[in-house]
Amino acid sequence: MAFFKKVKQKINGKWYPRAVTVGKPVTTDQVADRLSQISTVSRADTFAVLKDLGSVLADYMAQGRTVKLEGVGTFYYTANASGKGADTAEEVSAKQITGVRVRFIPESTRTTGNKIATRSLVSNEVFWEEWGGTTSQPGGTQNNPGGGTPLPGGGPGGHGEAPDPGA
Repeated sequence: MAFFKKVKQKINGKWYPRAVTVGKPVTTDQVADRLSQISTVSRADTFAVLKDLGSVLADYMAQGRTVKLEGVGTFYYTANASGKGADTAEEVSAKQITGVRVRFIPESTRTTGNKIATRSLVSNEVFWEEWGGTTSQPGGTQNNPGGGTPLPGGGPGGHGEAPDPGA
């Protein structure tokens, strides 16, 4: 079951549902355990592969490549530039790059009409329930309902994508 809360957007004053994460983040150990249970690979081997996955992805992306993991999606780098830009192409240089981000596009399948039929990592059987604000563990807050370590992006508004006011 997935949870949402009602959030009023400052930009247009409209209310939207916003996804909320609960509890502590799932660990690499837990993912390794689950993968070993549904495959013929041992927990130790699965854990070792998962631990090295980040550095392997980073190495390929540092070579200018995108990485497409079947059943998961595509990872690639984007660059942030400083300043107001350059007036000519000759003035553009790597010195303008101030940051790098990893972008992720979940894998999807399309129908013959080119509409998205399924998207990897999004269950077809997700059931949404409004978050009641109670905590399952001591120390929870509205942005970290399950307590424990606050999750990335847990500022005002919680987690999830911003709603598309035009939708």
